[in-house]
Amino acid sequence: MLKTEVFEQLKNAMREKDALAKGVLSLLKSALDLAEKEKGGALSSDEEIAIINREVKQTNQALDGAQNAGRADLIEKEEAKLVLLKSFLPKQLTEEEVAEKLTAAGIVKGMGMGDAMKIAKPLLTGQAEGAVISKVVKSII
Repeated sequence: MLKTEVFEQLKNAMREKDALAKGVLSLLKSALDLAEKEKGGALSSDEEIAIINREVKQTNQALDGAQNAGRADLIEKEEAKLVLLKSFLPKQLTEEEVAEKLTAAGIVKGMGMGDAMKIAKPLLTGQAEGAVISKVVKSII
């Protein structure tokens, strides 16, 4: 379970007095705990990955805001957060690998975007970011 790994890294960050890692890991642990409480039971690995992906997306948005504002201090901090969060995700597929999986799953030229995404999303959950999936689907159809 990712939750136990997050907790172990959080304890290490506290021992090493790593404020950035402690903050990121605390937020991630809280998000996992809340989702578990709302569900009323243990989370599946797909659900844990979805929560981490949500945190990555929020951090990317914060990074974009920092870049638009020209805040070098915030940019560095958000990039460090992204590295830490992405370390909990499975290896991300390249666009070529995503395209291969999608064509093997039956996504073909002329297919509707909605139908293609219904196949692609569950197939690639946690293996590729939503933006990458959409981009590849658009290039295929």
